[in-house]
Amino acid sequence: MEQEDWILHLTEVRKRLLIVLAWFIVTVSLGFYFSSDILLYLKSQPLIGEIRWNVFSFTDGLMIYVKCAFLFAALFTLPVILYQVWAFVRPGLTETESRNALPYIPVAFALFIIGVSFSYWVVFPMMVRFMMRMNHRIGAVETYGIDRYFAFLFQIVVPMAIAFELPVVLLFLTKIGLLTPEILSKSRKYAYLALTITGSCISPPDMISHLSVTVPLILLFELSVIVAGWQWRAMQRVAKLT
Repeated sequence: MEQEDWILHLTEVRKRLLIVLAWFIVTVSLGFYFSSDILLYLKSQPLIGEIRWNVFSFTDGLMIYVKCAFLFAALFTLPVILYQVWAFVRPGLTETESRNALPYIPVAFALFIIGVSFSYWVVFPMMVRFMMRMNHRIGAVETYGIDRYFAFLFQIVVPMAIAFELPVVLLFLTKIGLLTPEILSKSRKYAYLALTITGSCISPPDMISHLSVTVPLILLFELSVIVAGWQWRAMQRVAKLT
């Protein structure tokens, strides 16, 4: 019986993986179709329009085109992955747990999009302006390779987008009982330190830029603590009733 259950689990995992793979292939195809428009849109932004994208090998343009398509696919495959994970674990959840877990999917996706938007429209321009000022100050001739440009962009956007998942992570950990308001309160100073270091690493080395990145991260953490506290108190009330 145990072997049969194991085979059923593997079959279910295979089914979920095939769904994710099929969706990823579809979105990659769409990504290849829209990549040129996406890249031209990014190039048309006021600050970025000042920077010439140079290629230093025959494959640079192609590789950026491919990376753009795969990034597009990864972004729009994320909610499908989350849904398939939820669908896989749903049989082991109660009806209430299943219903409560489902909203995590659109919330996680929305926070990821907000993180990408904030990092691209706020943090990335600050970093570019700072780096350009430093280059001008030392009299350097600015010649940017398109590959290095996007590597620099991803180094800023991806960590910030992941950081914006903090509310969902804290809420989930509270939901399963690993975190409590007391633990979050006691760990606040360590969280502030970690967020300050993170903000310093992905922002230019000046106070205004540090604050522009670190303050939103701290506010996001505090919002996460408030929401997790509401979740914990609701769970305590339900436990008393039962």
